[in-house]
Amino acid sequence: MELHTTQGLLAREDLGLILPHEHVFVDLGPMEEANWRDADPEAVVEVMAPEIERARDAGVTALVEATPEGVGRRVDIDLAVSEATDFPIVVPTGIYQEPSIPEWAREASEDELTEWLVEDLTEGVDDTGVRAAWIKVSTDDDDLTGLSTDEAKILRAAARAGERTGAAIGSHTLHGELVHEQLDVVEEVGYSPERFVWIHAQADDERYHREVAERGAYVEFDWIGGDDQDDGDYVDRVRRLVEAGYTDRVLLSQDRGWYDPSEPDGGEQKPYTHLTETFLLKLREAGVDEATVRRLTRDNPFEAYAR
Repeated sequence: MELHTTQGLLAREDLGLILPHEHVFVDLGPMEEANWRDADPEAVVEVMAPEIERARDAGVTALVEATPEGVGRRVDIDLAVSEATDFPIVVPTGIYQEPSIPEWAREASEDELTEWLVEDLTEGVDDTGVRAAWIKVSTDDDDLTGLSTDEAKILRAAARAGERTGAAIGSHTLHGELVHEQLDVVEEVGYSPERFVWIHAQADDERYHREVAERGAYVEFDWIGGDDQDDGDYVDRVRRLVEAGYTDRVLLSQDRGWYDPSEPDGGEQKPYTHLTETFLLKLREAGVDEATVRRLTRDNPFEAYAR
């Protein structure tokens, strides 16, 4: 297995701890303003390079950029930050949720979307020369009725592209029932649930965590260090899945960073260091052994996103 990064293909032995869900650059402002289009890579480097250096000093060897189309994907900016810091970044292809799906994606057929995804995964994104490592999809945070027509079309295309290339699919999904629906869809297309990552799993009840892990998918706790839950809650959730035998299905990250071009000077950054400097110490204090910590922070993210 090898991991596609902004620094080329990397093997397991080239890397240590990997953060599987962070952001270097993301536009959370009104999409119609398209602030991401005019962002200056040098300005982003000036702000984000120190954050990458802090992460490296804290033991991080790579991070996964989780910004898809619809919230300002700029792989050229990821590449600029990577080159300035000599630090590998893992970039996605894919499309965000309702109502942020770009009009071109609504108009595209499933076949056209599949070919676009495959090109990003095999040839590279735009003219950057950087191959996307994985496919980011999403479901509407506020809609419990199921996938929209366009979300379902994008997911089917993602499954077809993932089946052809071996790339993982990660889905921003806040509701466990919708994870099951997505797994049903990708299985119908012939895609393995073992290559599917439930992003933001902490947003729903832990009974879904076991159900999704039992189906073979990764369960990602990725707001660690945020304001919604304290570290103790995450420690308990991780321990319960480990004790139930799902150690190899758990991913840990923070959903931190980032430079937002809709904010003055990129907004306020949140360091990438909470997991390594604080949370893992608490996990060890709770009795999680070193081999398990290594599996959670090194092997699992590499195996999830490599192909």
